[in-house]
Amino acid sequence: MTALLFSIVVLAWGLTWYAIHLELGPVPTEVSIFWRIFLAAMLLWVWLVATGRWRRARFRQHVWFAALGLTLFCANFLFLYEAETCVPSGIVAVVFSMATVFNALNQWLFRGIRPSVRVLAGAGLGTAGVALLFADHLTSIGADAATAMGIALALAGTFCFSAGNLVSRRAIGEGTTLPNALVRGMAWGSAFLAIVVIGGGHGFVPGLSISYLAALLYLAGIGSVVGFLAYLSLISRIGPERAAYVTVLSPVIALGVSTLLEGYVWTAAAVIGLPLILLGNVVIFAPALRRLAGSPAS
Repeated sequence: MTALLFSIVVLAWGLTWYAIHLELGPVPTEVSIFWRIFLAAMLLWVWLVATGRWRRARFRQHVWFAALGLTLFCANFLFLYEAETCVPSGIVAVVFSMATVFNALNQWLFRGIRPSVRVLAGAGLGTAGVALLFADHLTSIGADAATAMGIALALAGTFCFSAGNLVSRRAIGEGTTLPNALVRGMAWGSAFLAIVVIGGGHGFVPGLSISYLAALLYLAGIGSVVGFLAYLSLISRIGPERAAYVTVLSPVIALGVSTLLEGYVWTAAAVIGLPLILLGNVVIFAPALRRLAGSPAS
């Protein structure tokens, strides 16, 4: 089950980078993000009610739901979407892969859990592999103000994502199931985003082109509902430092999409980078794979 969840997240999130690219344009980024999270919350809420999985939550739990919405479904996306307006999406994907390192460090800072040498080594190999995959982009962009701002925004978004990982463990508690915590976090995120849209003086009209609406539906349904359900399930199973390795692998999917749709040209560095990512995956997950292999089938 862990391997299946991992694959789902990698595939779902690997395609989001190109979908986000399709939404960039005349529509303000905060408006696009609002509709993504609002629609995702509505889809998940309808599913919970229709299947009888809706559960009440205690009032005091909304503190954690709000924190989840602020970090994982508001600030995270605001920073990452804006980063893509400054630098190529491949650069943002590379920076976002640092979530593995952020998670390990935040676990150490806020929970006193030191990252193992294996986790750090695997994260280092994976991050180096992603950097090689996008080496041509990294060496071709100029060190101008827009580039520096884009990388800074991507780092800020990645930090918010990592903080949301830790918050999710507190939000999913006291009898609240994962989908019920997630839908409430998305609702709070939508509320925060609505405040940002109104504060910026924007309307709530989304783009109406076929490509924009298709990207929006994918980002809301697959990228947000399916992706985050699977990802937060991974966190509860294997911990945030290992679960975050999906952020190292998902750029590989993004690279494949760029090859097919954006004319990405494979370089020698990219050919070396892919095996490094896979090796980092083996380093991090080897103990878990051995435990799975030795456990009886259920």
